[in-house]
Amino acid sequence: MKVRYQADNDLNQEIARILCHREPMIDFQTSHKAGLEGLSDDEVLAIAAQEGRVLVSHDRKTMPRHFARFISNQISPGLILISQDLAPIIAVEELLLIWAASTPEEYINRMVSIPM
Repeated sequence: MKVRYQADNDLNQEIARILCHREPMIDFQTSHKAGLEGLSDDEVLAIAAQEGRVLVSHDRKTMPRHFARFISNQISPGLILISQDLAPIIAVEELLLIWAASTPEEYINRMVSIPM
């Protein structure tokens, strides 16, 4: 089984577009498709968890705190925080590597920053 991704509202949509173009088999749901507009971080984390998707976000300010609280009493498929300063193509390469070389179990209740 492969890692499935959920884009947060703040994620640069170019990342999703390039990623899905480069690897059509990847399961990367946009925030629009998931109906995340206007939802709180806690609600976004809950939806990603219900769907079994690792949340991909640029929100390094509030999301880590919400994620820590979320995993204190629930299971999350994980959180990947991507620096807004990182070129989209580099973010795409990192997400492709995670997708190709990892299992979903490796990210359960884990927060990963890109770049590390």
